[in-house]
Amino acid sequence: MPEWSCDCCGRWRVSVELIRGRHRYRLVHRYPGEHGGGANVVGEVGSVVELERLLRRYAPIGLADLREAA
Repeated sequence: MPEWSCDCCGRWRVSVELIRGRHRYRLVHRYPGEHGGGANVVGEVGSVVELERLLRRYAPIGLADLREAA
């Protein structure tokens, strides 16, 4: 499954899944280990336009800040 993370801290991640022939974009916020670790799924959308809106609403980053995760 492809995944992108933000350049600044790597805590914001977007994954892409193909479900029943449609792409689903999932925005996840990961917590640092010193704060207990874990992840919080912020939202899941079906298009890049909706993903951009989701990022604008909940994250301090935009689509241009995402890079492919290692």
